[in-house]
Amino acid sequence: MTYAENLWIYFLLLAGIIVVPGMDMMFVLANALTRGRRAGIAATLGLMVGGVCHTLFGTVAVAGLSRLIPAVSGVMLIAGSAYMMWIGLTLARSSIVVDRVDGGLVRSSRTVFGQGIVTCLLNPKAWLFILAVYPQFMSPVYGPLWPQAVAMGTMTVATQFVVYGGLALAAARGRDGLIANPGLTIWVGRAAGLLLVAVAVYTLLRGWSQL
Repeated sequence: MTYAENLWIYFLLLAGIIVVPGMDMMFVLANALTRGRRAGIAATLGLMVGGVCHTLFGTVAVAGLSRLIPAVSGVMLIAGSAYMMWIGLTLARSSIVVDRVDGGLVRSSRTVFGQGIVTCLLNPKAWLFILAVYPQFMSPVYGPLWPQAVAMGTMTVATQFVVYGGLALAAARGRDGLIANPGLTIWVGRAAGLLLVAVAVYTLLRGWSQL
């Protein structure tokens, strides 16, 4: 298999895992619906930074930490699910009204950006992908590891930007229709939070079974 073919297969797997609804996607959707386009993009950018960190970890793992992978996977699942459960419960208990959050957009966008980084770093789906896929597609056979890491990392953040950024913009447009209905906005935010909690509980059970 040539290196180009190797990258193409990696991209197909990457796109497949990103478009499947999960914690990252729900996080972007919840913020775009309840806080608007800037918050949705901030969430996307935070996830992209987390994607870069995942790439660095994947490179280190391929270089010599593969023996530790089975020991940390269950712990990462539990840590990620606990963090997302906290965010979901916060949303589920909130009473966010669209026309009242615009004044705090700058501050909230920074907060969402930071949460996006942590969300991606603790997302068990991303860790499982890195731990399972990187050792198969990053190899000394194709030369030094760092150019491969740059290529795979670039593909990762670009795909995150297209998928999550597009979702954020689409959700933000739908948000405009919620401005005149504050009650509906509150329940949209709470529903998104409950969905995050449901995904987190399922992930927690999976992580617990691996301990």
